[in-house]
Amino acid sequence: MKHLIPSLIALIALTMLLPDTASAIPAFARKYNISCSTCHSMVPKLKDYGEDFAGNAFQLPDAPEPPRTYVEAGDDELMLHRFFPIAVRFDGYVQYAERDAGEFDFQTPYGVKLMSGGPISPHVGYYMYFYMNERGEVAGLEDAYVHFNDVFGSDLDVMLGQFQVSDPLFKRELRLSLEDYEVYRMRPERSHANLTYDRGVMLTYGFDFGLDLVGSVLNGNGIGEAENRIFDVDNGKAFSFRASQSIGPVRVGGFYYHGEEMFHGMAFQNPGNPLYADVKNTVTYYGPDITIGNDYLELNAQYLRREDSDIPGTLNVVGADRAREMEGMLAELVYLPGGPESKWGFVALYNRTEDKQTSYMYHTATLSVGRLLARNLRLIGEFTYDLENETPRAAVGFVSGF
Repeated sequence: MKHLIPSLIALIALTMLLPDTASAIPAFARKYNISCSTCHSMVPKLKDYGEDFAGNAFQLPDAPEPPRTYVEAGDDELMLHRFFPIAVRFDGYVQYAERDAGEFDFQTPYGVKLMSGGPISPHVGYYMYFYMNERGEVAGLEDAYVHFNDVFGSDLDVMLGQFQVSDPLFKRELRLSLEDYEVYRMRPERSHANLTYDRGVMLTYGFDFGLDLVGSVLNGNGIGEAENRIFDVDNGKAFSFRASQSIGPVRVGGFYYHGEEMFHGMAFQNPGNPLYADVKNTVTYYGPDITIGNDYLELNAQYLRREDSDIPGTLNVVGADRAREMEGMLAELVYLPGGPESKWGFVALYNRTEDKQTSYMYHTATLSVGRLLARNLRLIGEFTYDLENETPRAAVGFVSGF
């Protein structure tokens, strides 16, 4: 461990001597012949313009679609890309952690995504990515949805497919740190529901005075494999709602989620006669979030409480109270000393999630430093301390897109 911190400092210092030339650009930049910096600041963090581009069904919000990028098929009702839009995100790390095996771990590739997106019609777009390699495994499709923009000529947008339930809060895929937002991943051991990926429909509506409303109807059981061609394993659906209000540099929001999931054929202890039954669990999340900041300094904070009515355990007893309560929070401070064009990015991230009925707790503090070598290539050095287990871990690596 004593040699790790000097090595991290040396690597970060070395990046200051490297040239600032770009080597390649992702699919959207290729299509419009623009720099990645049009939509991104410190990759993959989005600028406001990038948020508007994504919210406009992946079409420029202030310019018409360039005809040269589509096939001239003689059909005004057809928007067919001349060259299929495709890009790759490739991340890799070397990590140190105090453990019995593999203290120094070459985690390359850590993740390889094959991404595609763009318009299907003037008011309909799509986005999807295939995780070709996620921590050494083929993960398959994660984000995969069709986006209907300005439905009925209003500010109503509809997304249908699979996406992260937490996307209206803080987008995990756009964070600058390797350390995750654990509050969105927390769930009891047997439950399939959390606030990461799920299948459903999401509706968004924005008002001119800064109020944004987002509602979702979801399967409520993640994005596992279909069983007998059925994706939802029970009759229950999950519903989520989020409202946020922006006032100058401050955005305040509140989130609520409610759904049901079924545990089929659970075995229970019953004197003299084992009992098998289905168990219905009600899942509820609620909590506030806040963002304060500008192009240089941004503070994000989230608190969520999760309540489960009935989570079967390894030892099930008829009539036992198996209700569970979890709570979690994240606090993230992002500093870009050069603003949207900054070459350097600094992140401080605090995670805490806790199960009230068990001894489980995830409790970490992270410092992360990033340096752009090119618009689409960022070096990262990161140190995380596990406050619960009193153990450190650190990583150096890269995030790239081309």
